Amino acid sequence: MDSNIRRKSGINLPAGMSETSLRLETFSGSSSSLRNASNLQSPRTMSPRTISNLSSPSKSVTCSDRFIPCRSSSRLHTFGLIEKASPVKEGGNEAYSRLLKSELFGSDFGSFSPAGQGSPMTPSKNMLRFRTDNSGPNSPYSPSILGHDSGLSCESATPPKPPRKVPKTPHKVLDAPSLQDDFYLNLVDWSSQNVLAVGLGTCVYLWTASTSKVTKLCDLGPNDGVCSVQWTREGSYISIGTNLGQVQVWDGTQCKRVRTMSGHQTRTGVLAWSSRILSSGSRDRNILQHDLRVSNDFVSKLVGHKSEVCGLKWSHDDRELASGGNDNQLLVWNQHSQQPILKLTEHTAAVKAIAWSPHQNGLLASGGGTADRCIRFWNTTNGNQLNSVDTGSQVCNLAWSKNVNELVSTHGYSQNQIMVWKYPSMAKVATLTGHSFRVLYLAMSPDGQTIVTGAGDETLRFWNIFPSIKTPAPVKDTGLWSLGRTHIR
Repeated sequence: MDSNIRRKSGINLPAGMSETSLRLETFSGSSSSLRNASNLQSPRTMSPRTISNLSSPSKSVTCSDRFIPCRSSSRLHTFGLIEKASPVKEGGNEAYSRLLKSELFGSDFGSFSPAGQGSPMTPSKNMLRFRTDNSGPNSPYSPSILGHDSGLSCESATPPKPPRKVPKTPHKVLDAPSLQDDFYLNLVDWSSQNVLAVGLGTCVYLWTASTSKVTKLCDLGPNDGVCSVQWTREGSYISIGTNLGQVQVWDGTQCKRVRTMSGHQTRTGVLAWSSRILSSGSRDRNILQHDLRVSNDFVSKLVGHKSEVCGLKWSHDDRELASGGNDNQLLVWNQHSQQPILKLTEHTAAVKAIAWSPHQNGLLASGGGTADRCIRFWNTTNGNQLNSVDTGSQVCNLAWSKNVNELVSTHGYSQNQIMVWKYPSMAKVATLTGHSFRVLYLAMSPDGQTIVTGAGDETLRFWNIFPSIKTPAPVKDTGLWSLGRTHIR
């Protein structure tokens, strides 16, 4: 009889259980039946008296502890309508998950490793350990679109600027016959009024950049020669150091000599102007200072070098004077003292190249000759050397750009090159070649974009190496005047 019931219902019942017994176990609404079902720990045999009303009392029934739920609430007719997973959607979810992990836990957040023997289910990352940013292009997704340092910042990341391109060839070349190949002379200078002065043999010539007009300023005669030229900061007057030890001052606009000063025993190879003082360095190892505002112009004599003075520059604030000599010394003088306040002896060759930074007070750059080949940077407030760079060749000249924090150096043996450096990293911006002799002379245009270099190959070459100065954008006025309210009534 039980087997017939099982065939009609289509349900596989355990041996010895009838359909009525099944309804008793799974569908009873009484609390006593539920308690009896919950207390079933293992199959057991119920007495005939327990189920006397539902089954034959002559048979024992074995009840299972399985709980078969009621499927009346199931929606099996919608089984085939489930949306299938899309590869595009899964990829988007993965990218979004990576973004959240990188923002919350850092860009190097590791993946989860499956739990094995002795390996807990934790991320492969030291969560509370200091670390450096070693993010690299290992992931096809960007570690963060919001930046590394700002957390969940709304500021967009600034892309790196491309390197500035510097023309490799000069845009103008001028012939300069009789331009001497002498390391200790300074024969080229560019005025603030855009006039270039060049000493050629016994003569000084002026070249006006705006018109390309050439003017002969003076001729010192067959018994003398030009050793140095230097414009005043205003660009109206030019000083000329001669081979006989004199210093002449000329009016550049009228081509007229206004003063002649003596005092050096031999050639005057370097000159430097402050706002009111003219300093001259000579082979006699002395530095003479003159104040041209008074008739008795001699001010002081600075003694400190043991060989020819070949480098001389005033700081931009007129407080300090730096001098370099063939004795490998770099001396720094105070405007009120006749003794050097700093003696810097790290160079191992003559110090001709000297330049003060226009961007930082007390920052001085100097370059050594063939045996040294180094550009050194100094803090003149404490005398410390900040950096030293081996250029590989003789350093002839140095000049800072006033538009950007970069400097240019010219070189002699053995490369004869021109190099542009970014400060303070001292990364090379450009290396320019063209001169066949060592590049002994350097001057910069008034706008700070162009330099002119001279060499013993008797040429002057003009290079565009620095960008123009950045002017801030005008601020728009949002007040009453910007609204056109220019009338009281």
